[in-house]
Amino acid sequence: MRILFIGDIFGKPGKDAVHDLLAVVVEDHYPDIVIANGENIAGGFGLTINLAKKLFRYGIDVITTGNHIWDRSEADEVVTSDMNIVRPINFPPGTPGRGSLIFETDAGDKLAVLNAQGRVFMRCIDDPFRISMAEIVRLKEITPFIFVDFHAEATSEKKAFGFYVDGHVSAVVGTHTHVQTSDNQVLPKGTAFITDAGMTGAHDSVIGVKPELGMEFLLSGRNVRFSPAEGNIRLQGVVIDIDKYGKAESIERIDIPLEEEE
Repeated sequence: MRILFIGDIFGKPGKDAVHDLLAVVVEDHYPDIVIANGENIAGGFGLTINLAKKLFRYGIDVITTGNHIWDRSEADEVVTSDMNIVRPINFPPGTPGRGSLIFETDAGDKLAVLNAQGRVFMRCIDDPFRISMAEIVRLKEITPFIFVDFHAEATSEKKAFGFYVDGHVSAVVGTHTHVQTSDNQVLPKGTAFITDAGMTGAHDSVIGVKPELGMEFLLSGRNVRFSPAEGNIRLQGVVIDIDKYGKAESIERIDIPLEEEE
């Protein structure tokens, strides 16, 4: 099985990159499933029903999210829809939505997609380690193919989570920090790992935001209304190959520029 994962889609620039580049990436890599983190597509904060539908039309099969999924007033409607959208599984009991789903590929293989959120330097919700492992045990009764989007701030927490589930899942891909890391590897027990898959959006920016707004926020100490930057738009992510037993064979970074019209 081959998985294409697209790193955090940020605002309209990220949406445009997916619209214009996804077909090219699919033609180059022939993935069995395309997964993307979509929690930042609505102006950088949140996901709407309309934008989710657009991503699915562009060729995304499953959308993962994170802490910003709750930023829009229609968040509950988004996470409880019948679309292939997951939110972090370790929000407290009673939170709308689901933390995992099963997707069946055209070849008939079943991939479990699990979303979890870290706690270091983020809002302290329920334990992502134990809750995820309990869900992984359940999912393994259905399929050996399990993909995890671990949405977290601290690189140490992401790496620790990777080793914690190594051998139990096919892949752990980190999201949230919007900076693609160069530590893509297959861990000792067969789990593909990367600390952060990167960002699909404008890279002449402060993690997607116009640089002057990011600087104003840090220099002034006041709240600033952020808006997406526009320069150097790129699609980033990873391509992961998994064997028939659910073990990773490889994980490759992708970083593709959106050519600007002259």
